[in-house]
Amino acid sequence: MGARRKAFHDAVQHRAVDHLTLDLLGCPLSGLSPEAERDLIAHLGLANDPNPREALLRALDIDTRGIGDILRPPKSLYKRLSATEYIDEWGITRRFTGLYWDIVEEPLKGKTARDLDDYPWPDPDSIPEDMLAALGREARRLQQETDYVICASHPVYGVFELGLWMCGFEDFMIRLYEDEPFVEKFIAIVLAYQKKVIERYYRHVGPYIDFTSSGDDFATQRSLFLSPDMFRSVIAPAFTERILYTKQFTDAPFLHHSCGNVARLIPDLIACGVDILNPIQPCDPAMAPEALRTNYGGRIAFHGGLDTQVELPGGTPDTVTGAVHRLLNGMQAHQGGYIFAAAHNLQGDVPPENIVAMFKAARAWRPEKTA
Repeated sequence: MGARRKAFHDAVQHRAVDHLTLDLLGCPLSGLSPEAERDLIAHLGLANDPNPREALLRALDIDTRGIGDILRPPKSLYKRLSATEYIDEWGITRRFTGLYWDIVEEPLKGKTARDLDDYPWPDPDSIPEDMLAALGREARRLQQETDYVICASHPVYGVFELGLWMCGFEDFMIRLYEDEPFVEKFIAIVLAYQKKVIERYYRHVGPYIDFTSSGDDFATQRSLFLSPDMFRSVIAPAFTERILYTKQFTDAPFLHHSCGNVARLIPDLIACGVDILNPIQPCDPAMAPEALRTNYGGRIAFHGGLDTQVELPGGTPDTVTGAVHRLLNGMQAHQGGYIFAAAHNLQGDVPPENIVAMFKAARAWRPEKTA
């Protein structure tokens, strides 16, 4: 095992590290918007490089490389309606609004538990085997020919976010408290789909990866979407089963992403089997690096944390450097348990100079000496 990979696994296993793992574009939660990537490539003078994305990763000395994505079965409701609108594989109508593909129609809004029996769910068996095999070959190539830390994007959405998207936010939140038959059946159907895709996907990529990422947002910037008790009784059983099932096919640590203030859920996420928490959004004192390190250091690793709402878009290279130092000192990153990245994907409002500054500062960082 090379130095990059060893440093990553040491960090996740809460051992001291000499080399801090830097993540950009390694997983779906450490990405760049098209505008940010274009500006960064231009700033680095890499526009004419045959592979400008790989060139920028090397220029910034990034340790991670990603493979895979959310998988879309050919046998599904997917349909392109226009250049700016489509129906996804779950039957959700999405429209491009300038930055994101926003939901404009929810297919299960107002439906009953009985309606779920006849709904045309996506067929996981229709995912082409040759596509999965190609992902496996690329994962193996990266593992055998490089020392990069390989992340396989988890191939399925989370059950909570799918409920919100397919029913509508208000509709599904009410159902959690008032329509137990619908919610139980919905979760069972989605979990069965998840497990089928997970088995097929990780049989190919699982032996070659260093970690895998998943996402399901459980919080706002102030608090949780649902109470810890509701999470434990309704969401956690299926979430735990999904993680344990994934770990049947890979030894890779499981990263989970939830935006917002998830401080009160961290013990539950640990109990569910999460090994790495992303993005540790700095939105509340309970999510501050020092608090997370004090309360959960040694129990779960952390990924991310550099503010993308104010510091990165509005700061300067000098202020960004200071913010990086505060984050890494607060996390005691040299003691392990931490992977460096921004608190979410970097948008087009982040100056490329600030992106360069954040990774340069992280690579050069050394812990503050105490008297």
